[in-house]
Amino acid sequence: MKVLVTGFDPFGGEKVNPAWEVARALPARVGGAEVVRVQVPTSYRRGPAAVAEAVRAEAPDLVLCLGQAGGRTAVTPEFVGINWRRAAAPDNDGDQPAGERILPEGPDAYFSTLPVQAMADAMCAAGVPASVSYTAGTFVCNDVLYELLHLLAAEFPGARGGFTHVPFLPEQAAQKGGRVASVPLELAVRGVTVALEAALG
Repeated sequence: MKVLVTGFDPFGGEKVNPAWEVARALPARVGGAEVVRVQVPTSYRRGPAAVAEAVRAEAPDLVLCLGQAGGRTAVTPEFVGINWRRAAAPDNDGDQPAGERILPEGPDAYFSTLPVQAMADAMCAAGVPASVSYTAGTFVCNDVLYELLHLLAAEFPGARGGFTHVPFLPEQAAQKGGRVASVPLELAVRGVTVALEAALG
């Protein structure tokens, strides 16, 4: 068994992205499966393409993409990706879609093929604040989720995939005067580890 975990590079003026920090801190094996980690750009154009390249190169059994959700108070597996992009701020390439479909001929939504409620429950049982999220937004995170699930449905029907958001790290919150929620790295890593175990089980 092989698991592919992706995490974004920093964006929006941040020096780190908790998604990548969590991904690269995961153990080499989880639930008996090899864990492969890949950093992807926070870019509408390049991010989903980088995930697709990694999936085709690694042919994993399970894919979990991680993203930063500043302001959230918990680690949140995403239930659905929607066929829509709209950015309140530019991505790392300066692109800022004002509202458009991701794939003009694609379905309106794809639902995660991971057991998101079981993943959230496992994290809570491990002492990690977690809950299922029913919106991945309309920034690059949602693009990656939607295009990942489209790719898996078309080319890798035996593989499962989904997306999980992680809050800011404490050092990011400190830079904002401590006025936003954060989760320590080791706690987020524990959460994603047990979430993967639940997904693999």
